[in-house]
Amino acid sequence: MRQERYIYRSIMHTPYFPAFRPQLATARRCATQQVHRATLHELEHFLQSVFPPHLLAQEDEGSNSRDRIFTICLTLQCFLWQALNPKAACREVVRQVQALFRILGRGQVDENDSAYCQARQRLPKERLEQLLAVSAAIADRRAGGGGQLNGRNVKVVDGSSTQAADTAANQKRYPQSAEQKPGCGFPVIKFLLLFSLNSGAVLNVVMGSLRNHDLRLLGQLREDLQSGDILLGDRVYGEYSTLATFPQRGIDVVARLHQARRVDFRRAQRLSRNDGLFVFRKGWMQSKLMSRRQWRKMPEQITVRIIRFSATIRGFRHRRITLVTTLLDAKLYPAEQLMGLYARRWRLELCLRDLKTTLGMEQLRCKSPDMVEKELLIYLLAHNLVRCLMADAISQYGGELQRVSFKGSLDSLRQYSAAIATARSRKLREELWDDLLLNLARDRLPYRPDRQEPRALKRRPKNFGWLTQPRRIFKECCHRNRYWKSNPRNLRRLN
Repeated sequence: MRQERYIYRSIMHTPYFPAFRPQLATARRCATQQVHRATLHELEHFLQSVFPPHLLAQEDEGSNSRDRIFTICLTLQCFLWQALNPKAACREVVRQVQALFRILGRGQVDENDSAYCQARQRLPKERLEQLLAVSAAIADRRAGGGGQLNGRNVKVVDGSSTQAADTAANQKRYPQSAEQKPGCGFPVIKFLLLFSLNSGAVLNVVMGSLRNHDLRLLGQLREDLQSGDILLGDRVYGEYSTLATFPQRGIDVVARLHQARRVDFRRAQRLSRNDGLFVFRKGWMQSKLMSRRQWRKMPEQITVRIIRFSATIRGFRHRRITLVTTLLDAKLYPAEQLMGLYARRWRLELCLRDLKTTLGMEQLRCKSPDMVEKELLIYLLAHNLVRCLMADAISQYGGELQRVSFKGSLDSLRQYSAAIATARSRKLREELWDDLLLNLARDRLPYRPDRQEPRALKRRPKNFGWLTQPRRIFKECCHRNRYWKSNPRNLRRLN
């Protein structure tokens, strides 16, 4: 642990940066800060502390074995920096590399971004998946054991979607919604994430199109669930097939009861008030998400436990929630404990907001399906790196991980990286890094359990119409301004 903390605090140890610091030591302060911000210093810090060296090294053979300017390590740094800085173009990354190589005296770099784009295409997807798993394991180890239930790991599954660039290749693999006209929508990528309840880091991801159901994607995450784990999900996973198949592998399920299932506690084996055991029987019709062989292997009936409670929010009506679980022992797993466990699932919903809103993953920009998948993995990897920073601050100075702001951690990392880069001694750099972790631990989010946050926008949108035809044949209505009450209805009379 001591050696890991020392590596975690060390700054700029790759071959590109050691000569960079003394050459800038005598430069003006303002110019120094600008150049160091362009060197992706914070990413260099994270890559050396979180990832094993062999995952950042060049390959022994193949396209990534040649001596290039954009190595795997440098390409990964630039790609991650784009994820941490929304709307950053590839050309801006190339300009940073040009400035860096000029200061280091390593020659000139072509101003075209073609080499960097080709380097991103050569980046192995399998290595990105390995880096994602390693970063999640590091975040869990630093966060402690707060995400367990009676010594068992709890993993949360949740799905979402994002849009990609409107190209023919993307539309072929990830078609747009059938409700939109051709040429008027964007390809939609549906993905299913497996979170760690302990740290909030992403353990794995499965991607598909809108035609793939969440349960079908869940089958591809079975290898990431081990015997003894507890799967926590919403009402999509509170149905018969999930409750029947996962306990056979030693994995228990806690989910909200599916909306199509009706229960009557008068027919239950009561354990306490609004808590009882029920017997579910397999339906007559085979599920479309399963093969005939899988359907036959499912048991004819299962025993589940159902808990019903009301979520009380001051000033609003009571919201009744019905949970279904395969944890049948009421003494080992009390109802209050399972209620609190499901309440913590909402914290993982906020992780999706951090990904899509804070990091800007709502719209991906790559033109090909393979690059779109890599871009999504890069966003998840950037999310895990920030989670590692938050977990390290909590492990060193104490506190609750849920009270640390993701956006605040990201902003603090950007600002402190410039100050750490201008420090002339290792002792001062370590002090600045400790100060960063201390500020993250102290700057806690306020505790507002009854706060209402409706999904509604206050700022009104612009008065633009919808694109109902492809852009090349669409004709804009010249009378759009007549809907503005403050403008004249016929502008031609004024000219």
